[in-house]
Amino acid sequence: MQAGAPRWRRRSQARPGEIVQAALDVFAEKGFAAAKLDEIASKAGVSKGALYLYFETKEDIFRAVVREAVVPNIDRVEALLAEATIPFPDLLRLALSQIEAVIETSRLGAVAKLVIGESRNFPELARVWHDEVVSRMLAAMSGALERAQMRGEVRLGEPRLQAFSIVGPILLGVIWQETFTPVGAPPAPLKSLVRQHGETMIAGLAPRAGVSS
Repeated sequence: MQAGAPRWRRRSQARPGEIVQAALDVFAEKGFAAAKLDEIASKAGVSKGALYLYFETKEDIFRAVVREAVVPNIDRVEALLAEATIPFPDLLRLALSQIEAVIETSRLGAVAKLVIGESRNFPELARVWHDEVVSRMLAAMSGALERAQMRGEVRLGEPRLQAFSIVGPILLGVIWQETFTPVGAPPAPLKSLVRQHGETMIAGLAPRAGVSS
């Protein structure tokens, strides 16, 4: 920013990010259907009219929330699974640890719950979540599994189904944490769940000597 440039210019450039963060908080607290554009604008410190300068619909705001608040984390996990050359057991432990850290330090779980709960009435939410998050994560994990099979580190099988087996229990843990723990159900500590599940998958996917896959 040049010396003497008006402060409102910097503020204007920052507004889309502020709106996205405000929308993430409102969506996580109230869900998609109940979230009001007035609330998002107020939390972001802008007028409702100003909000429409950046986003035409609430669905557009949700798409921006996913792309700005969630996708960068997916990028990092995707790059790790694609580029790492360490043995698959170590790679899986590292990837799951990174996924667990993202879930614990972001609102990803709340957004996932929102999509599951409201996608019937708002199918665009499911479409965005699938295209930007789920399909990419499954593809990255499937690719890592396929390469591990070629190296003889993982038993033969359909990599995409193996990826489902890895990701599924973690999603259940997230939904449990977001849905049932708040109403008094015993918690399912995510860190312990991810670590135990990872070791179970490593043992289950390991090739068995003398057994044809």
